[in-house]
Amino acid sequence: MPELNAAVAGVTERIRQRSRDDRRAYLERLQTAADDGPMRTSLSCTNLAHAFAAAPDGDKARLKGLQKPNVGIVSAYNDMLSAHQPLERFPALLKQAVREAGGTAQFAGGVPAMCDGVTQGQTGMELSLFSRDVIAMATGVALSHNTFDGGLCLGVCDKIVPGLLIGALHFGHIPFIFVPGGPMTTGVPNEEKARIRGLYAEGKVGRDALLESESKSYHGPGTCTFYGTANSNQMLMEVMGLHLPGSAFVNPNTPLRDALTIAAGHRIMEITAHGEEYTPIGRVIDERAIVNGIVGLLATGGSTNHTIHLVAIARAAGIHINWDDFDALSRMVPLLTRIYPNGQADVNHFHAAGGMGFLVRELLGAGLLHEDVMTVAGEGLAAYAREPMLAEGGVAWRDAPAESADSDVVRPVAEPFSPDGGLRVVQGNLGRAVIKVSAVKPEHRVVEAPARVFDDQQEVLTAFRAGELEGDFVCVVRGQGPRANGMPELHKLTPELGVLQSRGQRVALVTDGRMSGASGKVPAAIHLNPEWVSGGAIGRIRDGDVIRLDAEAGLLEVRVPAAEWANRSSTPATNEPQHGIGREMFAAFRAMAGSAEHGAISFSPQEEVGS
Repeated sequence: MPELNAAVAGVTERIRQRSRDDRRAYLERLQTAADDGPMRTSLSCTNLAHAFAAAPDGDKARLKGLQKPNVGIVSAYNDMLSAHQPLERFPALLKQAVREAGGTAQFAGGVPAMCDGVTQGQTGMELSLFSRDVIAMATGVALSHNTFDGGLCLGVCDKIVPGLLIGALHFGHIPFIFVPGGPMTTGVPNEEKARIRGLYAEGKVGRDALLESESKSYHGPGTCTFYGTANSNQMLMEVMGLHLPGSAFVNPNTPLRDALTIAAGHRIMEITAHGEEYTPIGRVIDERAIVNGIVGLLATGGSTNHTIHLVAIARAAGIHINWDDFDALSRMVPLLTRIYPNGQADVNHFHAAGGMGFLVRELLGAGLLHEDVMTVAGEGLAAYAREPMLAEGGVAWRDAPAESADSDVVRPVAEPFSPDGGLRVVQGNLGRAVIKVSAVKPEHRVVEAPARVFDDQQEVLTAFRAGELEGDFVCVVRGQGPRANGMPELHKLTPELGVLQSRGQRVALVTDGRMSGASGKVPAAIHLNPEWVSGGAIGRIRDGDVIRLDAEAGLLEVRVPAAEWANRSSTPATNEPQHGIGREMFAAFRAMAGSAEHGAISFSPQEEVGS
């Protein structure tokens, strides 16, 4: 295996040193829990009787014996959301697979799963980010009975996988395998979908044409096929060693998907404390695995949401990362894929062109990933340079393709789409933000123009439809951070701002909110920290102030004389009580939330951590 890249090694060591005390404390807690022995042994007879009262007779006998592993299944199944609807069949497959391997499995609990695609631009989106923390806590409740020796986590989309993983890491002494559902088959080409959205934004086609296009794009069971947060999640679970190799992008309800699901049930039995390959999740997720996740995100142009979620995931394992780590790695990790919105192909095309196996092998071969990590496959990360196939008796693995089947979609390290990962930290007198430039053409990466200030995205859309957004401008949308309103995505702005850019206007977005995994061709400095309601400088911006956003130089500043800027007061943030669609129940989450750079964690806010 090639020697690890010096920059990757350096970032890893800085994270290790920064995290030393908290990681040590985490591992000590993990070891203490592991030393208590296999689960269920500490339960009283009354406890145990409650735990298996409804179990089938065969399972009940094994559970009474206390010698065989019992596996908890935690699922985000619901039948409204396409990504999670296929999970309905998984518990039965997994229970039978675990029985075949000599153990028992119980459905431990369900967690909520909301869809940003349904709630984009709607009031319900204000619950989205904090649903991650609810899912983490619900995972904790599901596992709180102390009856499980391993776990199988079933989830796919934006906040669900991070929430499941954060929850699982609080039971770090237990092995977990993440079991994906897979993407839906390909529908309307992404280029055509984007064209219709643009025409609708300009009023050139009606709602019927838009709905027809969208229905043909999102048309069946499985994850949306663009490379947003949901599919970035699946990439991360592979490159961090929590999936079975190559399982991320196999379509639902196919023989190979079922074989991989059954194989996960067999494999979890081999890695519990009862087996010979004990693989607790708290040791799988270490500093090296977190760095591998960041590298994978950058190499694929993945979702900006993971500049929040990966921070929160790492923190759950006692590890401190920040945006400087993303920025440092982005400068030397090449971009190897073009998947929509960074290209026109979808994840099915990526999978067919070589997929995760090809990607992992290329990154390992260039020394850009840590190979010497613990994974649920048990063979280090080299096991993930393979792809699954149907074989007699289930599933087998073969080496990933030696060459890309489509160099417009995925390329080797020697011929990247870009020499860097396209994620930057920008900072200046407005604070710190992140910008994803992998889909932004070089000529649009520097914008200096007057500000137009808005308090929500609907104000922007109203101004657009009234023809008020003329000339070059920087669209400032404030009051969208975690503590303000739960940090909803502002993805509805993408078509309109894209239309203006296509007309020849120089436009950019600056916000303390999120965009989404579908951040596209318009330069957007997002997650601005500090946010408005925490006294952030975004509250000092006035209409007409000249803002310079320079993604190449890492600069974000307002061009106001220093003395005037220092004396200018912030416009009071509008942080009024929020009611409707359940928002009132999340007031405590908003009040407790940390900053975006530190994971926006609501149940255990942390001190700011430097680089």
